[in-house]
Amino acid sequence: MCGLAGEFRFDGRPVDMGALDRTTHHMTQRGPDSAGLWSHGPIGFGHRRLKIMDLAEASGQPMVDAELGLSMIFNGAIYNYPQLRAELEGLGYRFFSGGDTEVLLKGYHAWGEKLLPRLNGMFALAIWERDANRLFLARDRLGIKPLYLSRTRQRLRFASSLTAILQGGDVDTSLDPVALNHYMSFHAVVPAPRTILKGVQKLPPAHWMRIEADGSEQTGCWWDLPYGARDDEKDLSFDEWQDRVLDALRTSVKRRNLAAVDVGVLLSGGVDSSLLVGLLREAGAEKLQTFSIGFADVNGEAGNEFKYSDLIAEHFATDHHQLMIPEQEILSELPYAFKAMNEPMVSHDNIAFFLLSREVSKHCKVVQSGQGADEIFAGYHWYPKVDEASDPVRAYQEAFMDRSFDEYRQTVMPQWAQEDYAGQFIRDHFAQPGASSGLDKALRLDTTVMLVDDPVKRVDNMTMAWGLEARVPFLDHEVVELAARVPGRFKLPDEGKYVLKEASRKVIPAAVIDRPKGYFPVPGLKYLEGSTLEWVREALTSERARARGLFNPDYVEKLLSDPKSHITPLRGSKLWQLAVLGLWLDAHGL
Repeated sequence: MCGLAGEFRFDGRPVDMGALDRTTHHMTQRGPDSAGLWSHGPIGFGHRRLKIMDLAEASGQPMVDAELGLSMIFNGAIYNYPQLRAELEGLGYRFFSGGDTEVLLKGYHAWGEKLLPRLNGMFALAIWERDANRLFLARDRLGIKPLYLSRTRQRLRFASSLTAILQGGDVDTSLDPVALNHYMSFHAVVPAPRTILKGVQKLPPAHWMRIEADGSEQTGCWWDLPYGARDDEKDLSFDEWQDRVLDALRTSVKRRNLAAVDVGVLLSGGVDSSLLVGLLREAGAEKLQTFSIGFADVNGEAGNEFKYSDLIAEHFATDHHQLMIPEQEILSELPYAFKAMNEPMVSHDNIAFFLLSREVSKHCKVVQSGQGADEIFAGYHWYPKVDEASDPVRAYQEAFMDRSFDEYRQTVMPQWAQEDYAGQFIRDHFAQPGASSGLDKALRLDTTVMLVDDPVKRVDNMTMAWGLEARVPFLDHEVVELAARVPGRFKLPDEGKYVLKEASRKVIPAAVIDRPKGYFPVPGLKYLEGSTLEWVREALTSERARARGLFNPDYVEKLLSDPKSHITPLRGSKLWQLAVLGLWLDAHGL
């Protein structure tokens, strides 16, 4: 895992190497092992490297192949690179390194953008075509690896981190009113290509972009996710679907155990992470390390699930690490978690992943994590409501959105309450072809949009803050495509993920499967009180906050007077959501 950065000039001026160096240096934690800068005419690349696949210096970046006329930077991991390398060698290509970077470089020379569907893995990449004076950018199917862009008429800058791009200067940092509406209404999800800042965009998942020397560009979508069983699958029994799901996950977990360093597991004690532990053991993983985190109970809500993570650790004899975090440490570490966020993220468990990653990084460089299972196998509480509703769009909005547009207009100052952008985005997405039922439309939206800019982004940001690579086996595209074909009647029973839970019985103890559904809880950030509430109060009522002119002071005071009464449909704090935006802006001097 790494951090990449680049600048492409359209105005005949040389690359601003000072800006590129600052941008690259800002991502040191993403790649603490080595660094590289390179420029040629209008193009400049920067890279920070975390050594995982191939530890040799020959796989360092930026990687330049003068014979092919290509230069490249890359962030991610390609799990089928040995097979692709063998295919390329059969075509006559010679290799000077042993990792996945050079396979991408030569694969692009052989196949162009048609390389992308051949890849199994997570990636953001930039390739310079010397002879054509052309830049090619691409991002993986599910946006596991980020790629931010800042464009003017004179140049394009790009990086793995939004806040790194800011280090180069010359960026419009005013807030985007469309993005603000999404942030406040769509659970802090701002769909690509927008970000909360007007001057920074992100390349959408499963897209490539080709930029010419004059600044003209072409963009293409290279993957989509159709829903519904294929003709040869329509008569499959429930048992047969279980077998297919388990086989696909076995393959995915094995692929993601590929590394020259030890691989651990983030173990919450739920079905998803517990299954990863069991499948890694099945695959022969030895000296397996597992990691769990917990917090103090608040308002009668438990702050840890150690009972279940301990059960799995004991059952599979892992080297288990348990981390208990007091409230005061949450407060002291939250500012650093905000600095690690590429965009403001409201989920309470950001701090959990941040602190857990800190602990994990002391022991290993790679972890497998269970993100994505709820979105692809229908594990959330709103899916049955959507499935049963005569108006699936309305049912989804009422169950998922943090506030209606009417409440949004009460929340923000009048100049920010332009239109119901988030509501319209959901309606438009449900209207797209490729999914017939309301359930499948909701699953598609959550898998291709919400998942990308909430759980996946959270894990990338918080693990990379500590130089830790997170791998997500449930988001292997073959697993995701298979899950999209599983009929809804095999997903929804037993509070969701039914086919996954029943398949898991062949691998992990039933006590973990039959337990009440949990969530990485940080109760202290949901039921705000004590010193945490005072910190939030200061953030929302300070002169700096008032000067931004974002929130209606009367609405803010209403939330501050009784925070526990203002909880979103997703059981989050409306007050915390307001505070996070201000605290994120403060953390980055915006």
